[in-house]
Amino acid sequence: MAILVISHQMGAGGPEIGMALAQRLGYRYVNQELLLDAARRYGLAEERLSHLDESKPTLFERFDTETRHHITVLQTTLLEFAEQDNCVLMRGGGQWLLRGVPHALRVRLIAPFEHRVKQWIKRTAEMTGETPTHRAAADFVRRDDAEKAGRMRYLYEVDISDPNLYELIVNVEKLPYDAVVEMLAGLVRRPELATAEDGRRLVASRALASRVQVALATHPETRRYRITVDAQGGVVTLEGTAALDRAVEVARAVPGVKQVKTQQLEIPPIPPFVA
Repeated sequence: MAILVISHQMGAGGPEIGMALAQRLGYRYVNQELLLDAARRYGLAEERLSHLDESKPTLFERFDTETRHHITVLQTTLLEFAEQDNCVLMRGGGQWLLRGVPHALRVRLIAPFEHRVKQWIKRTAEMTGETPTHRAAADFVRRDDAEKAGRMRYLYEVDISDPNLYELIVNVEKLPYDAVVEMLAGLVRRPELATAEDGRRLVASRALASRVQVALATHPETRRYRITVDAQGGVVTLEGTAALDRAVEVARAVPGVKQVKTQQLEIPPIPPFVA
């Protein structure tokens, strides 16, 4: 079938559309489940994972190896759900992690700012029985926009609103949610988005590379080093400046790895001081 990645602005109907779409297609709806699965399998705190999944890391966290580990776990879990196919992925980063995958439909849901503020006030009132002020709602929506944009810039050096990250961008201001669901369901059923073996191999390779990254990030002898991982058909290539011999041993122990290659990077010499 296909993989649906839904990126949405706060107040643009992302959860409502994503959940209805999953029910209509018989797909797995992956939102909070992703965090719970990551926390359960890797023994990490769900609160910390949720923070890093929704917000850009703080200045301190950007230099913290534990933060790198947590983010890698989130990416790995998302790719593993994508491996299973037939899912609606709601958590962040899928539009980048699944770039170039033929059977992935990456969608961005947007709406004018004031429309989104009103929708958020309405949804909050329905869920909690309390109606926030317009100012509080506007601040919340604006802050959420900034956090999501900052996270994408930090992790992938891309603009979350870049149209090249999506096959489709939908302004939901004038469209009822069921109309958007009907449109997306029709697109997913197109033969161009049918899952093929090439696409499966591409997702599987990215998931394997990410699992190796998790193994390197948790091993006491390799976690301090930045080692780039690439995987193609079970063949893993490690690229770094140090600890590659130990990294090879760690990578070989990851299920699905058939062969490990290395590429040593040379550290450029420090230029002499010139007065």
